[in-house]
Amino acid sequence: MLDNTSERAGYHSPMVKPAPALVAGSVGTVETRYLDLPEPVRLDCGRDLHPIRVAYETYGTLSPRRDNVILVCHALSGDAHAAGFAKAPPEQSTRDGFGADDRDGTAGKGLGWWDGMIGPGKAFDTDRFFVVSTNLLGGCRGTTGPSSIDPATGRPYGPDFPVITVADMVRTERAFLDELGIERLAAVAGGSLGGMQALEWAILFPDQVDAVIAIASTHALHPQGMAWNSIARDSIMRDPAWQGGHYYGTGRVPDAGMGVARMVGHVTYLSAPALSDKFGRRLQSADDVRYTITEAEFEVESYLRHQADSFVKRFDANTYLYTSRALTYFDLARQHGGSLEQAFGGVSARTLLIAFSSDWLYPPSASTEIEQALGALGKPVECHVIDAPYGHDCFLLEEARQTPIIRRFLTG
Repeated sequence: MLDNTSERAGYHSPMVKPAPALVAGSVGTVETRYLDLPEPVRLDCGRDLHPIRVAYETYGTLSPRRDNVILVCHALSGDAHAAGFAKAPPEQSTRDGFGADDRDGTAGKGLGWWDGMIGPGKAFDTDRFFVVSTNLLGGCRGTTGPSSIDPATGRPYGPDFPVITVADMVRTERAFLDELGIERLAAVAGGSLGGMQALEWAILFPDQVDAVIAIASTHALHPQGMAWNSIARDSIMRDPAWQGGHYYGTGRVPDAGMGVARMVGHVTYLSAPALSDKFGRRLQSADDVRYTITEAEFEVESYLRHQADSFVKRFDANTYLYTSRALTYFDLARQHGGSLEQAFGGVSARTLLIAFSSDWLYPPSASTEIEQALGALGKPVECHVIDAPYGHDCFLLEEARQTPIIRRFLTG
């Protein structure tokens, strides 16, 4: 369904500590910046959206020819802060009395969500590349989304925000890069929803992308993932505090429904072995069961409640709904001609696919299907399946094992 990492920039805590990352330094302290697009973006739903503000960070040095740019795309609950230490928290859209202070206490000191992958000597080597990370369209971490102010009313958009797709996110990223004077990308990379954006980039702008790196991703969310997404969205919308999406400024926010949605999502990121290894059936705070239906009896229950409590403090419920819906709409074959081969017909980028053996949400079979379609067209593609036990979380936990694969691919 969605995505993660250890209390870093909008992701949930991992089940286990990652292997030591192959790092050779840090990008240091970074600051999230903001850019207002001068023109509307035409959306798949038929509406034009304007104004649009984009939150972004950059790492490394742009070459004189502007030909060393890598765009990094984040997963559902992430933001623009992908690497280094945050000088200040990303701007937060209004969440009824909760703003840019980022109430979970990580403001101003958090590591970027992909810090182990971006920096000098890392997978995305900032000694060589100029790495750009943006908060996606519909977000609540500085880029325009449902909690942003609608200029027509002077109030937050709420449910009046247009329904968006992954392609809309990519078109917004393209418009943003135009304003930076960046015409071509050496690579587009991302995990999960970020990988979907990378694949969409290669299709929508085939002459502007040299390479695509899609990690723990898919060409279309499988029905089981769609089902879990539906449950998560319904848990928010059935919370009376959601108020049809018009909860801003009312003193009530749908924290209960949002917390359940996060619990559901969190379980989908994990694997059965990971849950067993981390928690088993251990009791939380007693030698025996207490015969209660309201308190957390087991460690796994307490863990999920903690994740829910942390998440609702820093994320907007409507953004969750809109981004989750974009995930379920994503279907490259349906959107681009009826088959994967037709969808990838115009792609010119080299493609790297990385999947993980225990990921049942974005299973390796999806990456294999993409590899086969590109291979049948004679497109350059390679696919690696890493044997790891942590489920979908692996794309954030197995940085050390991904690094040599990515470095080798980008050198090729």
